[in-house]
Amino acid sequence: MAGMKFTYEGETAVVTGASGGIGAATAALLIERGANVVLAARSADKLADLAARLGPRALPLQLDVADPDSVARCFAEAERRFGRIGILVNNAGFGRFETVAETDDETIAAQMNVNYLGLVRCTKRVLPGMLERRSGAIVNIASIAGKMATAKSAAYAATKHAVLGFTNALRQELHGTGVRVVAVNPGPVATGFFDVADPGGQYASRVRRFMVTPERVARAALDGLARGKAEVNVPSWLGAAAG
Repeated sequence: MAGMKFTYEGETAVVTGASGGIGAATAALLIERGANVVLAARSADKLADLAARLGPRALPLQLDVADPDSVARCFAEAERRFGRIGILVNNAGFGRFETVAETDDETIAAQMNVNYLGLVRCTKRVLPGMLERRSGAIVNIASIAGKMATAKSAAYAATKHAVLGFTNALRQELHGTGVRVVAVNPGPVATGFFDVADPGGQYASRVRRFMVTPERVARAALDGLARGKAEVNVPSWLGAAAG
């Protein structure tokens, strides 16, 4: 795969969790590199604002990855408007950083439903077409937390461990099919993620010196995909530290 030429020009990409952060930055970079981009997320207002900034090659569509019916509707409309989907960026996700003892079962289940099962739903929606065409790319935004868990991140880290396990197995299944699969493992990213994950700010304050920008993650993800990388760690040294 690494030796095969990959281009974004003229491709149709779906980016989940596109209303801000890594998703919005990735969508903007895909537009810059010539792709048509479906901006998919729950917030219609934020998507509309982003689409207005990005121009006519950006299509905002509401999507709740936790809802199978929403996934089916969104991807059907994306294909109707833009044609076949050549790139899927699974970015939708959230976290709540609490100890296991203080985290209720519903919060744990919700994180798994969005971060892992939502990614699986979207992947299965595009995979048959990619296999039929023997081309395509799936970019799964995982996390360094999926390689190296820390206190108060048990539920979130478990979802990202699941994402990495799924991604690594899927990559092996798709070897030789023409479909690329890349896992992207950001460290802490300077986004609104921590507004939900860490309302008190204690966790964010501890990791602030390690934070990277969404734009840096987006560039690393798309450059890694184009080079045929299996996994991209951002920053790379943090990935090495995680082992």
